[in-house]
Amino acid sequence: MLAQGVVIVDGKVLLVKQKVKRGDIVWNYPGGGVEYGETFEQACVREVMEETGYTVRMIKPLIQSTEKQTFLCELISGTLSIEDDEDILDVRWVDLQDETYFDDVSRPVVEMVLKNMEVT
Repeated sequence: MLAQGVVIVDGKVLLVKQKVKRGDIVWNYPGGGVEYGETFEQACVREVMEETGYTVRMIKPLIQSTEKQTFLCELISGTLSIEDDEDILDVRWVDLQDETYFDDVSRPVVEMVLKNMEVT
């Protein structure tokens, strides 16, 4: 099971460049596996902290399935940093309009968030 967080500040989204299980290197939302005894929400908060150095809190769920949940998160505190992890290659704030960082998996999530931002 996986949990990931979408963190947006001033029109930029927090992304990590990482190796994924299929061997590709992609830009993705910070997140990872749900550990024993954790909820998806707890795993999301922990993984965002571990991978980026930021403390976040949940705003609302974006995508929920039994295997993967994605949450819109609010930045609380912290400093951008890369954990000592061979799978995390880079962490950065990326403009929401910069298509070069998004693929067929991450683009629909950004589009969902942008659509929700227009409504509120």
